[in-house]
Amino acid sequence: MNTNALLICGAAMLAGCASTAPSPEVKSQLAPTGELRVAVLTSNPIIHRTTPALGRELAAHAGVPAKLIDYGAVNKLMEDATKGAWDVAVVAIDPERRALVDFAPAHLVADGFLTVLVPPGSSARRMADIDQPGMRVAAVRGAATQMVLSRTLKNATVLAAENEDAAFASMKEGKAQGYAQNRFILRARAATLPGARLLEDSFAGLHLAFALPRNRPAAARAVAQFVEKAKADGTVQRVIQDAGLRGEVNVARPEQESPYKGM
Repeated sequence: MNTNALLICGAAMLAGCASTAPSPEVKSQLAPTGELRVAVLTSNPIIHRTTPALGRELAAHAGVPAKLIDYGAVNKLMEDATKGAWDVAVVAIDPERRALVDFAPAHLVADGFLTVLVPPGSSARRMADIDQPGMRVAAVRGAATQMVLSRTLKNATVLAAENEDAAFASMKEGKAQGYAQNRFILRARAATLPGARLLEDSFAGLHLAFALPRNRPAAARAVAQFVEKAKADGTVQRVIQDAGLRGEVNVARPEQESPYKGM
């Protein structure tokens, strides 16, 4: 049985297991150091505002203390998935990441949330205007925006940058004709550059989920069960509201939990 099937089975067993204390096997896989090390991507406001609360809830559910570990760049966070540096993280689901991590069902979703910021004076209005030969769009190396854009663009190319500041600078300096990220981040960046604006359409939605290092099947099942319970009992919705993100993201519905089925 593959990991996705295990996650689905684990979620289906929720009603009979929600009040059961985690087994020693689950604890040893989920928190091998005795505490749940939660990687928090601080460069993404949505992840930064919601992961600490959900990570602490997951730790309490498992009966272990939580330890938050901040990461300023997603590429470093993903690299550390193979080094035993953290136990769970929240990142955007992408098939390219499945070589490094297993995903629980998505708990947060934002339809049409990934788009492009263009500089002052740009005539581009829609993605089709930016996807032209010779055009370049800056995105952070290893970020979901970079991976999705690389699969989406037909004519333009992706200019990979090391972090969000570098990607934004590439656009401002004319090295790229656009900067790709989620609308939340891009609106904040646009406010610092008069005349910059977001394209009218988008190139993808955003599906955020807990990720775990590969080969921890008992932990993966436990996290899937926790996510389903947290969505059903209002925990995820409360975290969204407490983070001031109501209207930006929503609780993922069952049909939105795995956007890349079969990939």
